[in-house]
Amino acid sequence: MSKIIITCAITGSIHVPSQSPHLPVTGEQIAASALGAAEAGATILHLHARRPADGHPSSAPEDWAGFLPKIRAGTDAVVNMTTGGSAIMTLDQRLAAPKRFSPEMCSLNMGSMNFALYPMISRIKHFQYPWEEPFLRATEDMVFKNTPRDIEHVLREMGDERGARFEFECYDIGHLTMLKHFVDRGAVKPPYFLQFVFGVLGGMAPEPDTLTHLKRTADRLFGSDYLFSVLAAGRAQIPMATMAAAMGGHVRVGLEDSLYIGKGRLAESNASQVRLIRGIVEALGRDVATPAEARAMLGLKGKDKVAF
Repeated sequence: MSKIIITCAITGSIHVPSQSPHLPVTGEQIAASALGAAEAGATILHLHARRPADGHPSSAPEDWAGFLPKIRAGTDAVVNMTTGGSAIMTLDQRLAAPKRFSPEMCSLNMGSMNFALYPMISRIKHFQYPWEEPFLRATEDMVFKNTPRDIEHVLREMGDERGARFEFECYDIGHLTMLKHFVDRGAVKPPYFLQFVFGVLGGMAPEPDTLTHLKRTADRLFGSDYLFSVLAAGRAQIPMATMAAAMGGHVRVGLEDSLYIGKGRLAESNASQVRLIRGIVEALGRDVATPAEARAMLGLKGKDKVAF
């Protein structure tokens, strides 16, 4: 099997600080956690920003500036900036920092969907900040908007204008069909890096049969022109990643996707999750890709062409 890319999603915009004292929120914390993940073996660092004072999801370039230069100075790992940001943000807000900093890689959500986080409320005994509970509760009546026009805009602004490559986040099988639409239009060039996302209420459940169906569908739509990775929220994180690795795919872990390292045990760092999945994939006979190898596999423009 080919070298395996381990992506680590450092903080995200889903969990609230009250759920774990280990969730990085300040620039210093995000940088330190990202560098620790890279040292543990993460090839790609998938990044979001938060407001340092209270951990609220942030699109502000100044909050991104609190950690991007430190990460670039401290590791050769690939920086992947979100363009999804948070479902509460407008598209212009979501793109403000990626446009400013011109990363090698961006995530791109391939369709609109329900993105329901409100079931987490019942598992939180005490809210540390006043924004947290209303933020989660509002997702009961919220659509995460990613229309074809939105997708085209991101492809143009980040791909055509700034040379970024994409992690295409696919929460449902129809998102593969949408990607094929843009491939047929000539808006996307291979190799395509697909991220199959499981476990978000509104998207696919983390079921092995669904993963095999997605793989067969991607084979039919994209032939040999794609790579796939798997992330699963919560307790399904490691089982679904292990299955992906055994199938020849790539994997994603990180505190954005799960706050735990085992049943009832909070992960104390992103690095701990990277070490766990690295041990598993190496036991399966897979060698972890270096950042240089990942850049070659994905056709990235290079660390020297970013703006941070």
